[in-house]
Amino acid sequence: MIKHLPDNASGNFVKLRNSLITSVGKAIGDYNMIEEGDTVLVCMSGGKDSHAMLMILLALQERAPISFKLIAMSLDQKQPGFPADVLPRYFEQLGIDYRIVEADTYSVVKEKIPEGKTTCSLCSRLRRGIIYTTAKELGANKIALGHHRDDIVETLFLNMFFGAKLKAMPPKLATNDKQNVVIRPLAYCSEKDIASYARQMQFPIIPCDLCGSQENLQRQKVKDMLQAWEREQPGRINNIFRAITNVEPSHLADYNLYDFKSLSQAKREDEDPLFGDIASEGAALSIALNDGKRIEFTRN
Repeated sequence: MIKHLPDNASGNFVKLRNSLITSVGKAIGDYNMIEEGDTVLVCMSGGKDSHAMLMILLALQERAPISFKLIAMSLDQKQPGFPADVLPRYFEQLGIDYRIVEADTYSVVKEKIPEGKTTCSLCSRLRRGIIYTTAKELGANKIALGHHRDDIVETLFLNMFFGAKLKAMPPKLATNDKQNVVIRPLAYCSEKDIASYARQMQFPIIPCDLCGSQENLQRQKVKDMLQAWEREQPGRINNIFRAITNVEPSHLADYNLYDFKSLSQAKREDEDPLFGDIASEGAALSIALNDGKRIEFTRN
């Protein structure tokens, strides 16, 4: 029997765990991430996020009204000093199906990336290819990654700042070759809650010596910015995430996404937030000035 609670678990911990399970279950339902008969490859880096994802998926597997299979997968990238025995031993204790894939991506990254440059991009591409191949070999039709809400928001800002794109990580994604479906069950979970859960569960955490130790990564700078905003106004990160799920194309500027060119008559969804309903002919618009005077504008 899988041990879902630590010894002497407090009421607050049980509440936190149940909240995370509820959030993951809602995300799975909202995006139809897991269906009857699915085989889900659960990608395990050994970090807090993937550990939390696996344990929550196992809890949901026990109570879900559908039947699905979980296979834990870990990639041994051959970093010096990597504790290769930790995850296999942990999986054995859980009694779950798992695969350990060995591939020396560490040497490839070190050879290709100049000293001092960030390695994340190449490393992630290499990992992705191995994960997709493994999923195909095992007959897994879903690939679960441990990205959480904060990761998604950080990616939004990274793409805006450095890629000039309004783009984040979707909770569910079909790969370009249409051979795999990637899911992010932790999409509704905050990193803070996951970290608290992982600490109390005492998961066997394996740090990333390849990229996790790099300083001055742009993602870390964005994370620091968002955390400063969160301290200033709690709930801001969640509001940004909610905005990603509540998009109004007519109030952006992508003419490939919204047909601005043929727009000739105002529609309800085109209401201007500054001037009210532009479909109302003859509406009087008022601007309040600092000295209390008012200037009246009338649209003919």
